[in-house]
Amino acid sequence: MFEDKKIFITGGTGSIGNSICHYFYQNKCSEIYASTTNLQKVKTEDSFIKFKQLNLSEISNINLEEHLDLDVDYLVLNAGLTKDNIFLRMSKEEWTNVIDVNLNSSFFLLKHFIKKMVKKRFGRVVFISSVVAHTGNPGQVNYTSSKAAISGMVKSLALELSSRNITVNAVAPGFISSNMTDKLNESQKNAILERIPMKRLGVPEDIAKAVGFLCSDNASYITGQTIHVNGGLALI
Repeated sequence: MFEDKKIFITGGTGSIGNSICHYFYQNKCSEIYASTTNLQKVKTEDSFIKFKQLNLSEISNINLEEHLDLDVDYLVLNAGLTKDNIFLRMSKEEWTNVIDVNLNSSFFLLKHFIKKMVKKRFGRVVFISSVVAHTGNPGQVNYTSSKAAISGMVKSLALELSSRNITVNAVAPGFISSNMTDKLNESQKNAILERIPMKRLGVPEDIAKAVGFLCSDNASYITGQTIHVNGGLALI
């Protein structure tokens, strides 16, 4: 499906990011690049992924022309940071760190990669957002703000870039099975499942398939949209 194509994914060692890497590898993507803040997190079986160490919180100080001298067809902005606290107790650092990683880093990466997509008149950009960007979530004002801002970026960039055959979309996951959900006790899991009409958590592959669809020729006439993958948790 993705023969002769190249992809760059931020947050490639996380559950969703790694699943996206594997999905594109299984579908014949020729070159797969991913970022991580720590190369020691890289699994030995992921040798097909060309990892780049990249601290997104310090990206404004990095020369991306040298550090990421790549020309890719697909850009997936997946990396995310949470630092939860109720708003009245939220520190300046908790706010700025989350905004820097989840939102501001996208500005620099988009500036770097999109100009190359414009030159060749082809590109697919996919943000990983979140259901809570549209529903809100107590204790996550910083996180929900960063993810909600992505909706505006997606729409405005789609309008600017569509004439260049570049689509810009987002995938908004609901509750996805991960290391974090594995730590929940049974009562906590049951409380979550009660809220989901499909009565199960999603899996990282559900998100990877949605990203794959948006990058495929099947979605060539879809831009400026957010696909919600949440088992019916929020019907938006």
